[in-house]
Amino acid sequence: MPISYHDAVELDQVEAFVAVVRRGGFTRAASSLHLSQPAISRRIHLLEHELGAPLFDRVRSGAVLTDAGRAFLPHAEAVLASARDGREAVGALRGPDRGTVTLALVGTLASTPLTARLRRFRETRPGIDLRLRTALSREVSELVRRGEATLGLRYDADPHPDLVSTRVHDEPMVAVCGARHPLARVRRVRIEALAGERWITFPSRAAGPREPYSYALDQALAGWRVTAEIVPIDSLTAQKRMVEAGFGLALLPESSVDEELRVRTLRALRIPNLRATLPVELIHRRRAYLSGAARALIAMLTDWPKTPTIGRPGALGPSGVLQD
Repeated sequence: MPISYHDAVELDQVEAFVAVVRRGGFTRAASSLHLSQPAISRRIHLLEHELGAPLFDRVRSGAVLTDAGRAFLPHAEAVLASARDGREAVGALRGPDRGTVTLALVGTLASTPLTARLRRFRETRPGIDLRLRTALSREVSELVRRGEATLGLRYDADPHPDLVSTRVHDEPMVAVCGARHPLARVRRVRIEALAGERWITFPSRAAGPREPYSYALDQALAGWRVTAEIVPIDSLTAQKRMVEAGFGLALLPESSVDEELRVRTLRALRIPNLRATLPVELIHRRRAYLSGAARALIAMLTDWPKTPTIGRPGALGPSGVLQD
C-alpha cells in the first residue's frame, strides 16, 4: 500500500516513532520520553492512521519495523533534525558566542591534544554550551546524520551523501606487542622477524565503508611483503588485552594505547619505514543549519595540526602517511 503523507502528522508523533525504533520497544520509548506507554501507543496509532500503513509489527521481544516503517524512518529522522536546526537558528539570534553545540567523537581522541583544545574553547567562549558524546566512528556518523550531534569527529571519511567530511588531523598509529613477547626485547625489529606473526585487528567489511584499522594494517603488511595471520577482534579493549596476553601483535592508534605504553604492559615496536596514521575527519550534515557557535568550533577544529609531533621512542613519524 503506498504511503500518503497528510498535514495532520504531528511532530510529537514522529518523535514517538523514532523513539520506539531507537529504544527497541514501546515501554523503553515511553521511559525515554517521560510518557506513559498508552500515550506512546496512541501517538503511533495516529501516525499510522495518517500514513495509511502500519509502521511496526508487535512481537514478544518488542517492535519490528514494517516495510512502511523502514521507508518512513529516514524522513522521520530528517524532520526531527530539521526541528533541531530551527531551534538552533532561533537561539543563534542571541549572538554568535552563545548557544549549544553537541560534538560526537571517537572516545580514543580524548587521549590526544584535542582535549586541551576543547578545554580552551570552553574557557574562551563561556557563553557556548559545548556538549560531548563518545561513540564508535560509525555511531558518530549516525548521531550527526540524525541531528543528535551538530558535529562529529571520526576516523576516516564517511561517504554518505548527507554528510560533509573534512580531514582535520592525522592520528599516529603504533605497532605494539605484549611485554613478554620476544620482540619486546628487540631494539630494532627487522622486517623478516615479522613473517608469520599473528596480527590482531578489527574485522574487514565485505561491503560498505572500509574499516580504517584493518586497512592500515593491510597496507603496512603489503609494504613489508610479509605473510601474516590475521585475528579479527571487534573490540579495541579486547584487542589490547589479547596483545598483552601474547596472542599477537597489533597496529593501533597511539592515543588508544597511551596508558598501556606508560605502564609497560604493551611495548612499542621499532619497525623501519613504518609510517601509518588514521585520518581524523570532522563531519556535519550537508544541509544542517550551522550557528555561529558551531562555526566557531569548526574553526578551532580545522586549525588542529593535521600532522602530529611524535616524541616517544618507537612511535611513528609524519612522513609516508597511508593515503585513502
